[in-house]
Amino acid sequence: MIPATRRTFLSAAMAVAASLALPCAMAAEPIKIGLVTALSGQSALAGEAITRGLTVAIDEVNAKGGLLGGRKLQLVRRDDEGNPAKGVTAARELIYKEKVAVLFGGLDSPVSVAIVQMANQEKVPFMGPWAAATPITKNGANPNFPFRVSAVDEIVDLGMLAYAQKTFGASKPGMILVNNAWGESNEKGLSAALQAKGIKAAGIEKFEDGAVDVVPQLSRLKAAGADVLFLVGNVGPSAQVVKSLDRMGWKVPVVSHWGPAGGRFTELAGPNAKSVHFVQTYSFFGKQGPVGKRVIKALITKYPDVKGVENITPAVGVANAYDGLQLAALAIEKAGSTQGDAVRQGFYKIDRYEGLIKTYVNPFSPQVHDALNENDYVWAYFNGDYILPVGMNSK
Repeated sequence: MIPATRRTFLSAAMAVAASLALPCAMAAEPIKIGLVTALSGQSALAGEAITRGLTVAIDEVNAKGGLLGGRKLQLVRRDDEGNPAKGVTAARELIYKEKVAVLFGGLDSPVSVAIVQMANQEKVPFMGPWAAATPITKNGANPNFPFRVSAVDEIVDLGMLAYAQKTFGASKPGMILVNNAWGESNEKGLSAALQAKGIKAAGIEKFEDGAVDVVPQLSRLKAAGADVLFLVGNVGPSAQVVKSLDRMGWKVPVVSHWGPAGGRFTELAGPNAKSVHFVQTYSFFGKQGPVGKRVIKALITKYPDVKGVENITPAVGVANAYDGLQLAALAIEKAGSTQGDAVRQGFYKIDRYEGLIKTYVNPFSPQVHDALNENDYVWAYFNGDYILPVGMNSK
C-alpha cells in the first residue's frame, strides 16, 4: 500500500504533468479547413481541381510547421452535388460538427449564395475559389464574412464585352444565360456594360440548367441579328448550347464566362467545343514563375495522373484554391486565433503575398472582399481536352 504522503506527491506530480501536457495537446489539435463543392456529376473535375489546389497549399503550410505554434491544417470535404439545399446541409455539418476555421466552397453560384447566408449568420469566414456571382461578396452584410479569389461577374462582364468587340468586332451581341442566380447576376452586369458603351443587345434568352435543346432561344437571337453570343452556364447546359448551334448550322462567335471549363465540356459539346472562348484566371501553360514551378512539381509528385501541365485542369480551380488557402492561412496567423471574427479581420491585415496568380498587395479591406480584378483574367479555349490561352497551340 502506498503511504499517504507518497500518494499526495504522486497526485501532485501527475497534476503538474497534465497541466504541462495540456498546451502541447492544444498545439497539436489540427485547424480544420472545410470544403463544400461538387465532387460528383458533370462538374466533379472542377471540384477535384479545387481539392488539389487546397491540398498542395495545405501541404506547404504544414511542411513549414503549421500555424499558431505548430497546429497542422486538415482538409474536410463534403459533396454538394451542385444543389443549394445539399450545400447548406453540408456547410452546416462542417460548421457545427467539424468546427472548421474557414469554409471554402460553392462551385455553383446558387450554392455559394445560399452558403454565404449561413457563414455570415454563424460568423465563419468563407473563401470562394470558383463561383463568380457578384452578390457572394457584395451581399449587404455588415460584418461580412465571405472573401473570394476568383472571377467576379460584374468585372468579367466588362471583359466579355471588350473581348467580343476587339476579337470579333461585335456590335449587336445576344445573351444566352442559365436561368438561375448566376444568370441573373450576369444579365445585370452585361446589361450595365452594354449600356455604358451605348450598345443595345440583340436579345436576352434564358435556358434551364437541365435543358437539352435551346434551338428556340437561339433562333430568336439569330433572327434579331446577334453577331456574337454571350454565354453563361456550367458544363452541361453550355454544351447543349453548342450542340443546338450545330443543329442550326449557325456559325456565330461564342464568348463565354468560365462555366465550360468546369468538367467534361469537350466530351459533351462535341467538336465545336473549340469555338467557345472563355475567361480564366490562370494557365499553367507558358512561362511560369517560382510559385507556378513549385505547384506544378508538387502536383506531379502527389498525383499519378498528372504527367505534365496538360493534366492540371481546370487550372483555375487549382490556382484559385491554392492562393485562397495561402491567404486564409495568413489571415489566421494575423488573427493569432481561429475565432471567426478575428480571422475575418485578419484578412484585412494581409499586406503582401507572392502568390501563384499574382503578387497580392493589401488584397482585402472592409469594402473589398475580392482579391482579383480585371487585370487578372486571361482568355482561353479548348484544344482537344486541353485548356489553352487564346493564341497558343498545344504540342
